Amino acid sequence: MNITRYQRQNGFTLIELIVVITIVSILAALALPRFAALQTDARMAKMNGALGTIKAAAVLAHSIQLTQQLGAGTSVVMEGSTIVMANGYPTSDLASIGHAAGFTTSAGVALPDYVPVATSATVFTVTPDAAHSACTVTYTVPAAAGSAPTYSNAGVTAANC
Repeated sequence: MNITRYQRQNGFTLIELIVVITIVSILAALALPRFAALQTDARMAKMNGALGTIKAAAVLAHSIQLTQQLGAGTSVVMEGSTIVMANGYPTSDLASIGHAAGFTTSAGVALPDYVPVATSATVFTVTPDAAHSACTVTYTVPAAAGSAPTYSNAGVTAANC
């Protein structure tokens, strides 16, 4: 039996372990801020999607009113629910634009995932949740028949969301 003087040991040396831990730490330090910003980016995308939903609902209600040759203040029926109209577009009520856009029930009760609010007689606002009340999109009913509603996502910023 021939025994060699030096037997090869398996495993990592302390230096190799320290180098690996250092590399992993540097990668984590670089990646962590990017992952933290993902929630803000996701919330901003959610609110821009909500604005798109509001625009689509308002235009759909307006087109129903036009195709049925109804007056600018005549309510329309969308999927079995009555949507109250003003100046050719849905009013700012939760049961009107809120329901047409899918944020509330036909009775105006808020559904999960958003916080819809009729902030005035002509303005409808949506926020992603109660903790981010400045991250908003708004819909404003047109002031006169024949004009278009106003939409805003000015509140959808990294600082607000």
